[in-house]
Amino acid sequence: MTASVEVLSGEQAVRVAGSLGEAFAEGAAQRDRDRLLPHDQVDELAASGLLAITVPAAFGGADLPVEVVAEVFRLLSKGDPNLGQIPVSHFVYVNQLRLQGTLDQQERFFAEVLAGRKFGNAQSERGTEHARDYRTTLTRNGDAWRLDGTKFYCTGAMFADWIPVLAHAGPDGPLHVAWVGRHDDGVEVVDDWDALGQRTTASGTVRLDGVVVTDDQVTSYSDTFDGPTTFGSFAQVLHASIDAGIARAALEDAAAFVTTKSRPHPDADVRRAADDPLVVQTFGMLELQVRAAEALLAEAARAVDRADADLDAASAGHASLAVAAARASTSHAAVDTSSRLFEVAGTRSAASKESLDRHWRNARTHTLHDPAAWKVQHLGRWAVDSTLPPRHGQL
Repeated sequence: MTASVEVLSGEQAVRVAGSLGEAFAEGAAQRDRDRLLPHDQVDELAASGLLAITVPAAFGGADLPVEVVAEVFRLLSKGDPNLGQIPVSHFVYVNQLRLQGTLDQQERFFAEVLAGRKFGNAQSERGTEHARDYRTTLTRNGDAWRLDGTKFYCTGAMFADWIPVLAHAGPDGPLHVAWVGRHDDGVEVVDDWDALGQRTTASGTVRLDGVVVTDDQVTSYSDTFDGPTTFGSFAQVLHASIDAGIARAALEDAAAFVTTKSRPHPDADVRRAADDPLVVQTFGMLELQVRAAEALLAEAARAVDRADADLDAASAGHASLAVAAARASTSHAAVDTSSRLFEVAGTRSAASKESLDRHWRNARTHTLHDPAAWKVQHLGRWAVDSTLPPRHGQL
């Protein structure tokens, strides 16, 4: 199979992600202020080959380990967490194809990824009982299916070539993934995302009205959780990477501000704010917190790799626990560091032109994705009773 994008080694992927992250950081503040959607940056990301790093080797891909993928996401998110979040669903649904796609489906869609195509998502819905409750349906219509429903929080859909849609086969049937083209008849992507942070992910609405879906564009979703799986832990470790990236960026921006713009407090009796012992102590505590989060993230990614190499209920469960720890730690680190940077940077740092508040807004918005308290709850159940966490895609 001939690939249109470069098949990257692990070392190359990390290097490319670092370079792109640095480039994305340069315009991140302006994109946030003016809500400029990063179409060019997403295309640059796709052309880099990074979106193809998990395609299985049997289909011409690099099949890189989760440890590398997590670091790629951390580096991209350190530059701009919007550009870290946009491709999460792409990787999640590449993984879904690995687990549930037929050989023909894998050959077709993996070739699309290697050609630089992008996957989005249409999963969550408004007005349902909870986040894993869906009303969108696939209804049999002759030799094909009719897809109807409305989705919200469709991160990646605006930039995608293909939109995987979660839908029931019939009103009460099992969940499936319908793979529809971004510009298929009946597919409408609406840019109505209006959040305080992650403002340029375009995580708005997808409307599906009588979309024709053929059998070869449908994969099972419910079957993913019939046995041990790392499907959820893989997805969650990517979200942990985003928060770790936000935390590190906030800390580095705080240090840059304190060493170049902040004035010292008079009682400190120092000439530079960076020499104030209270400031230094706070930076030390924040550095400790961010390093701990990064270490838990790396270990969580390795735990998913270990489970993939020897998958059973125990290894999958321990991977989920490791990822839960990383998610809780990175969530707290991102929110805490992005808030406390103002304590060390001082009054000047609150000026809107500095755009330092975007770190907190991004952290606060993204960490609402899956509450950290439930990660801790599952860790507690393991600590008390050795109860492994449930399989449902969010652990």
